[in-house]
This record gives sequence, structure tokens and C-alpha cells, in this order.
Amino acid sequence: MAGRVMSARVRSIAWIEKSFLPGRILVGLGVTLRRWLPTVIRSITLVAVVVGIALTIRRAWQDESLRALDWSRVGWPWLLAATAAYGLGTLPGWRYWHAVLLRFGQRPTPRESLRAFMMGQLGKYLPGKAMVVAIRAATVRSDRTLVAPAAAAVFVETLTLMAVGATVAASYLVFWAWQEPAKLSARLPLLGLAVVLMLVAGVPTYPPLFRRLVRFIRLRKADPSIEQAVAGLDGGLLARGWGWNLLAWGCWGASLFCVLSALPGADPSWIDLPLITACVALAMVAGFLSLLPGGIGVRELVILTLLAPFGSAQAIVAAVLLRLCWLLSELVIATILYLWGNGPAPASETREGSLD
Repeated sequence: MAGRVMSARVRSIAWIEKSFLPGRILVGLGVTLRRWLPTVIRSITLVAVVVGIALTIRRAWQDESLRALDWSRVGWPWLLAATAAYGLGTLPGWRYWHAVLLRFGQRPTPRESLRAFMMGQLGKYLPGKAMVVAIRAATVRSDRTLVAPAAAAVFVETLTLMAVGATVAASYLVFWAWQEPAKLSARLPLLGLAVVLMLVAGVPTYPPLFRRLVRFIRLRKADPSIEQAVAGLDGGLLARGWGWNLLAWGCWGASLFCVLSALPGADPSWIDLPLITACVALAMVAGFLSLLPGGIGVRELVILTLLAPFGSAQAIVAAVLLRLCWLLSELVIATILYLWGNGPAPASETREGSLD
């Protein structure tokens, strides 16, 4: 029966093509659209990302604090170190995402997942956070990696990163309040914010709850295999993710430390590193959950509050320079991996591409 229906459909299409010029045009247009639509979507996405990045750079350079800065006194090696420290800090997150993909039954090579991870980072400069998920999932897609499990793995990795960051910030603020109880009221709102963000980001990654959420939003309709894939998420994998992301936040705290060290008059010491790490963690998590492009404005507000001991002017400049250093790192790494990733992966890498 199905064969007869299909045969009739083929004959009807052939009849349209032969009998009517508009029919031939419509059929040809449909084939052309199917062929070129993915390229058009990728091109639109690329243009949107470039525009978002350009606007971010423009806003940063228009900041009055940068115009007033004496660039001759800036420690450029420190800024290069800040850029490198941020790039190094992205590797634990990629490592965790790759491990989640493998546990979800996908088989990307390390090169494929690293390329997708870093290119997806540029999507955060667009409104909302959906572009990060879309770019990563589309870039890592292959005959060994499906889109739906890849997108679910992005949520696991990102929420774990944010939960760890909020926990780092809350832990420091609690310790600081215990050390200096007289100043507790000044930072109590930030402590409350850190705790709320920790719960908002961390609770959904609890494996049984995450599997329920997948069923609740009915991802099975998009990909029937998704429920079986997310069954691979367990407490052991989540614990490893927390360990890797602690390393990431340590690197990003070091990045902000380097930016402050580059500024005349800031003079941070290594004793300040816990405060600086808590600052960058809370700023980034709050910026992420604000859903603003790149967390613009929210990160700066948190940084200005926690970095006040280093001077108001230095805190303002540090917030802007940190954003530029991170953006530069992401652009350089994503460009290198984009060029490196063109072409098929080596057969040996495809066979042995497991880091789990």
C-alpha cells in the first residue's frame, strides 16, 4: 500500500513537471531551497555574530574610563597573560562537555567537539543564550553525533559551570563575612544573589531532575533517542564536572588578577586572588542568567562593587579591559579552530577520539 502511494506521488510530481511551466519552476525552487537553506542559515548566523561582537567592541571603546587611561603606563604583558589565562580556562569546560557527549552515546572526535565548543562561545554576544546552543550543536553534528543530545549536553555543561561559579562566589562571601562581620551588611545582597544563582543553575543538573525536565519539555518528539541519551548522566560525571569547572574559575580569576596587575595604581597581591576569583565568578554567572548579550552591564556592576578596594577608576577600567581580553581570546581560538577544522578528521582520530 505504501509503495503504491509513493509511486502515485512520484508520478504526480513528474506530471506537474512535464505539464506546467509554473510546476517545473516550483519543483526546481524547492530543490534549490533544500540545497542552499543550510548555507543561508549559517551565513545569517555568522553575520549576526560578527555584528554582536562589533557592537561589544564599540561599546567598550566608547567607555570614558578607557579614554582617560594613560596607556603608556599599562602593563601589556599582563594583558597578554590575562588573555591566555582565559583561553586556558575554557579547556576544562570543553573537556566536561566532551565527556557528557560520550556519556550521552555520541562519538565526536576531540577536535570536532573543541572546534564546536569554541565557535559556540561567540554566540553569547547575541541576545539570549540560544545561539550558543545552536552553534555548538550544529557545528559538532555528524553521522556520529546527533543534534538533540549535543544540545542537551550544552545545557548540562553550562549549568554546571554556572553552579560551580555561584558556589565559589558564595563560599568566599561567607568566609569574608566571618572574617569581617562588621561589613556583612554591605555585601549581604551579593551573598544572597550568589546563593540564589547557585540554586537556579545547580538544581536542574541533578540527574533525576534533568531527565524529568527532558521529558517535561518533550524533547523526545524532536529525537526519540534523547531519553536514552540523557540516562547516561549520573552523579559521578557531575562530580567530575564540578572538579573541572573549579579549574576553569581558577584560571578566570587569574585572568582578572592579570588585568588588575596591568593597571597603574591597582597593585593586587596574591592574597587578593580569592576575592578576585569570587568577583569574576559572580559577575559572569549573574551576567549569564541576565540573558543580556555577553552579560553586558551586569558583569560590570558586580565587578565595580567587589573590586572597590582597588580603586573605583581601576575597577571600571578592569571591567572593560577584561571583556576585551576575553573577546580577543575567543576570537583567536575560534578562528584557528575554524580553519583547522575544515576537512575530514583523520581516521585514527575518529576511531580513538574518546577522552572519557
